[in-house]
Amino acid sequence: MNVFLDSSALAKRYVQEPGSDRVEEILSSASSLGISVICLSEIVSALCRRRRERKLSQQQYLKAKQALFEDIEDSSVLNVTEQVMVRAVELLERWPLRSSDALHVASAAEWSAELLVSADARQCAAARGCGLQVEELPAA
Repeated sequence: MNVFLDSSALAKRYVQEPGSDRVEEILSSASSLGISVICLSEIVSALCRRRRERKLSQQQYLKAKQALFEDIEDSSVLNVTEQVMVRAVELLERWPLRSSDALHVASAAEWSAELLVSADARQCAAARGCGLQVEELPAA
Protein backbone atom coordinates (compact mmCIF):
# COMPACT_ATOMS: atom_id res chain seq x y z
CA MET A 1 0.00 0.00 0.00
CA ASN A 2 1.28 3.51 -0.86
CA VAL A 3 1.10 5.42 2.41
CA PHE A 4 1.61 9.18 2.68
CA LEU A 5 2.50 10.60 6.10
CA ASP A 6 2.31 14.28 6.83
CA SER A 7 4.72 15.86 9.32
CA SER A 8 2.41 15.43 12.31
CA ALA A 9 2.22 11.68 11.66
CA LEU A 10 5.86 11.06 10.74
CA ALA A 11 7.07 13.03 13.78
CA LYS A 12 5.41 10.41 15.99
CA ARG A 13 8.10 8.01 14.80
CA TYR A 14 10.84 10.07 16.46
CA VAL A 15 9.06 11.32 19.59
CA GLN A 16 6.93 8.95 21.63
CA GLU A 17 3.42 10.39 21.87
CA PRO A 18 -0.17 9.23 21.33
CA GLY A 19 -0.35 7.51 17.96
CA SER A 20 3.33 6.53 17.77
CA ASP A 21 2.56 2.81 17.97
CA ARG A 22 -0.07 3.13 15.24
CA VAL A 23 2.43 4.87 12.92
CA GLU A 24 4.79 1.92 13.34
CA GLU A 25 1.96 -0.52 12.53
CA ILE A 26 1.03 1.43 9.40
CA LEU A 27 4.62 1.65 8.22
CA SER A 28 5.21 -2.07 8.77
CA SER A 29 2.40 -2.87 6.32
CA ALA A 30 3.21 -0.14 3.77
CA SER A 31 4.82 -1.06 0.46
CA SER A 32 6.01 2.52 -0.04
CA LEU A 33 6.13 5.72 1.99
CA GLY A 34 5.51 9.13 0.48
CA ILE A 35 6.29 12.41 2.19
CA SER A 36 6.34 16.01 1.06
CA VAL A 37 9.70 17.73 0.72
CA ILE A 38 8.51 20.19 3.40
CA CYS A 39 8.29 17.35 5.93
CA LEU A 40 12.01 17.45 6.70
CA SER A 41 12.09 21.09 7.81
CA GLU A 42 8.78 20.80 9.67
CA ILE A 43 9.97 17.81 11.71
CA VAL A 44 13.40 19.28 12.43
CA SER A 45 11.63 22.45 13.57
CA ALA A 46 9.45 20.42 15.95
CA LEU A 47 12.48 18.53 17.27
CA CYS A 48 14.38 21.79 17.83
CA ARG A 49 11.40 23.23 19.71
CA ARG A 50 11.30 20.19 21.98
CA ARG A 51 15.05 20.51 22.55
CA ARG A 52 14.68 24.22 23.45
CA GLU A 53 11.86 23.30 25.84
CA ARG A 54 14.17 20.67 27.34
CA LYS A 55 11.77 17.86 26.43
CA LEU A 56 14.60 16.32 24.36
CA SER A 57 18.26 16.19 25.28
CA GLN A 58 20.88 17.05 22.69
CA GLN A 59 21.63 13.34 22.30
CA GLN A 60 17.94 12.47 21.82
CA TYR A 61 17.62 15.28 19.27
CA LEU A 62 20.61 14.02 17.27
CA LYS A 63 19.34 10.43 17.37
CA ALA A 64 15.86 11.49 16.20
CA LYS A 65 17.28 13.68 13.42
CA GLN A 66 19.52 10.84 12.21
CA ALA A 67 16.54 8.45 12.16
CA LEU A 68 14.54 11.01 10.16
CA PHE A 69 17.31 11.33 7.56
CA GLU A 70 17.56 7.53 7.28
CA ASP A 71 13.80 7.24 6.77
CA ILE A 72 13.85 9.92 4.08
CA GLU A 73 16.45 7.93 2.13
CA ASP A 74 13.94 5.06 1.87
CA SER A 75 10.93 7.27 1.04
CA SER A 76 9.43 8.90 -2.01
CA VAL A 77 10.09 12.56 -1.30
CA LEU A 78 7.57 14.57 -3.28
CA ASN A 79 8.60 17.96 -4.56
CA VAL A 80 6.35 20.99 -4.73
CA THR A 81 5.58 20.90 -8.44
CA GLU A 82 3.31 23.16 -10.43
CA GLN A 83 0.57 20.51 -10.23
CA VAL A 84 0.93 20.29 -6.44
CA MET A 85 0.75 24.09 -6.16
CA VAL A 86 -2.40 24.28 -8.31
CA ARG A 87 -4.07 21.60 -6.22
CA ALA A 88 -2.92 23.26 -2.97
CA VAL A 89 -4.45 26.58 -4.04
CA GLU A 90 -7.72 24.80 -4.83
CA LEU A 91 -7.65 23.20 -1.38
CA LEU A 92 -6.96 26.54 0.33
CA GLU A 93 -9.92 28.11 -1.47
CA ARG A 94 -12.22 25.31 -0.33
CA TRP A 95 -10.97 24.32 3.16
CA PRO A 96 -9.71 26.23 6.23
CA LEU A 97 -6.11 24.97 5.92
CA ARG A 98 -2.65 26.32 6.56
CA SER A 99 -0.48 26.49 3.47
CA SER A 100 1.74 23.61 4.56
CA ASP A 101 -1.29 21.40 5.24
CA ALA A 102 -2.64 22.08 1.76
CA LEU A 103 0.76 21.13 0.31
CA HIS A 104 0.69 17.81 2.18
CA VAL A 105 -2.79 16.92 0.93
CA ALA A 106 -2.01 18.06 -2.60
CA SER A 107 1.21 16.02 -2.61
CA ALA A 108 -0.61 12.92 -1.39
CA ALA A 109 -3.28 13.33 -4.06
CA GLU A 110 -0.76 13.89 -6.86
CA TRP A 111 1.21 10.82 -5.71
CA SER A 112 -2.02 8.77 -5.71
CA ALA A 113 -1.61 7.78 -2.08
CA GLU A 114 -3.79 4.90 -1.01
CA LEU A 115 -3.76 6.20 2.57
CA LEU A 116 -2.94 9.61 4.05
CA VAL A 117 -2.01 9.59 7.74
CA SER A 118 -2.18 12.77 9.82
CA ALA A 119 -2.89 14.04 13.31
CA ASP A 120 -4.44 17.25 11.95
CA ALA A 121 -8.25 17.14 11.92
CA ARG A 122 -8.70 19.93 9.35
CA GLN A 123 -6.16 18.37 7.03
CA CYS A 124 -7.87 15.00 7.35
CA ALA A 125 -11.25 16.55 6.50
CA ALA A 126 -9.81 18.19 3.40
CA ALA A 127 -8.11 14.95 2.33
CA ARG A 128 -11.38 13.05 2.71
CA GLY A 129 -13.07 15.77 0.68
CA CYS A 130 -10.54 15.11 -2.10
CA GLY A 131 -11.44 11.42 -2.09
CA LEU A 132 -8.37 10.21 -0.21
CA GLN A 133 -8.59 7.43 2.34
CA VAL A 134 -7.44 8.88 5.66
CA GLU A 135 -6.32 7.65 9.03
CA GLU A 136 -6.52 10.37 11.66
CA LEU A 137 -4.15 9.95 14.59
CA PRO A 138 -4.52 11.56 18.01
CA ALA A 139 -2.96 15.01 18.22
CA ALA A 140 0.08 15.40 20.46
